[in-house]
Amino acid sequence: MILLYGGSEDLIGLGTIVNGIAVIIGGVLGNFFGRRISKNMQDMLIKSIGIAIMFIGISGTLQHMLVIQDGNIETRGTMVLIISLILGSIIGEYFRIENKFVNMGEWIKRKTNRNKDNYFIDGFVNTTLIVCVGAMGIVGAIQDGITGNATTLYTKAILDFVVVIINSSIFGIGSAFAAIPLIIYQGSITIISKIAGNFISNALIDDISMVGATLIFCIGVNLIWNTKIKIGNMLPALLITIICYIIVSI
Repeated sequence: MILLYGGSEDLIGLGTIVNGIAVIIGGVLGNFFGRRISKNMQDMLIKSIGIAIMFIGISGTLQHMLVIQDGNIETRGTMVLIISLILGSIIGEYFRIENKFVNMGEWIKRKTNRNKDNYFIDGFVNTTLIVCVGAMGIVGAIQDGITGNATTLYTKAILDFVVVIINSSIFGIGSAFAAIPLIIYQGSITIISKIAGNFISNALIDDISMVGATLIFCIGVNLIWNTKIKIGNMLPALLITIICYIIVSI
């Protein structure tokens, strides 16, 4: 169980639980209302949310990449971003991480007797990547672990609630089950942060957030142009970012 007591602080891990519940409720509501949405409207919603996600990714990346020094705009972290994405993609492709998400979705699909639901896997995988890959989830889980302050995760829960309603209205109830990997992922970050404490610096958080926002941008690209960038296979880029920081700090 990821709920830990933080003394006088909030209950550590509660932010992730609230976030997971928001995803479930959003998925159920979206699935209910989605039956009343036409195919053309669903296609328009996919493109609309894709555009929104792209700009969220762009703004998040530039927020941590651009710095102002002596009145000039400069960039930072460019090499970290390039190295993390390349090495992370190689590792992810080798281990076929995105296939693991698909297999998990297939397993949940069988267990819930949704074998005739052709959009279940798409809903599960797409929504999982959207709610798990991003600066707010990473930073919020770290803050929750170190300080017990889950405000960022509560805000993310509201945003995810809206996003999952739209996703579920398009792809169906599979979107609601994204709550499972979300709780595991964010909960793990919270626990690690609780153990690591103040060893996690703001600079590392900035680098992780920059790479995570770039992956968010790729999700938007997939939705708009119906391409197949395997974002799941790029997830190890977040781990490579941490390794790069450790090497530079030595």
